Amino acid sequence: MNVSAPAPPDAVIQADVAAALAEDIGDGDVTAALLPDAPDIAYLLCKENAVICGRPWFDACHRALDPEVRIDWRVAEGDRIAKGSVIATLAGRNRALVSAERASLNFLQTLSGTATITARYVDAVRGTGARILDTRKTIPGLRVAQKYAVRVGGGMNHRIGLFDAVMLKENHIRAYGSLRGAAMAARERHPQLPLIVEVETLTQLREALDAGCTRILIDDFDADTRREAVRIAKSAPYDGRIPLEVSGGVDMSTLRAIAEDGVDCISIGGLTKHVHAIDLSLKLGPPPDRNST
Repeated sequence: MNVSAPAPPDAVIQADVAAALAEDIGDGDVTAALLPDAPDIAYLLCKENAVICGRPWFDACHRALDPEVRIDWRVAEGDRIAKGSVIATLAGRNRALVSAERASLNFLQTLSGTATITARYVDAVRGTGARILDTRKTIPGLRVAQKYAVRVGGGMNHRIGLFDAVMLKENHIRAYGSLRGAAMAARERHPQLPLIVEVETLTQLREALDAGCTRILIDDFDADTRREAVRIAKSAPYDGRIPLEVSGGVDMSTLRAIAEDGVDCISIGGLTKHVHAIDLSLKLGPPPDRNST
């Protein structure tokens, strides 16, 4: 895992948290108001094997409601932890602890889920040289957070949005009239941005290689055509200077074979689209004694 992946700017995290708390609490937590608002402690339990991700959002949720809350983490961001682990303890006002519970767990369970599945894909291609990339198929409003979780899981980010890279696909090429013409126009208008071109045939692959783009996406090639694409891209006169990316038809059953064909990148929408939230629980009281029966 990329445990050194820097978290997004604090302003992004605070905005995410403010929206989540406003959605959940509204004009007041009517159930928490029944509590005496006394000092209390709690512990955070992880109920399945996972890669932990989302601590900054978890912390921000609790500190938004109780600035004096103490959160003692037993694991670092990006750690692989085992089912049944107590991963943090908290000490603060009990009303704030229970009011922040759901929002804080929603962030942690979702981002840990993304980091965990990313780590599985990264492990599956280890030794091949292929890199695992995400896509723009993210939960609305949480793209920056989910793409951070992909990095924590050891993956890499594709473009963040429609603004930070030019990506020419079938519709763009058709509208412009040719791949070469579309690529030339993109380079002229946005010379500072990466240029990614999606191709559907080996003829288009050669056009894209000749155009000198940043990366080429070979979409839904069968195995024989994919291997031929790799051979062409790595042979003279191209010599592997432009990376090849595979997208479409990728799951855990096909991943390793695709990576072993020699492609440079494999993008997987399911990292952020098919979210398996990690099972977490925040419980008031001291953590269980590991030595008890």
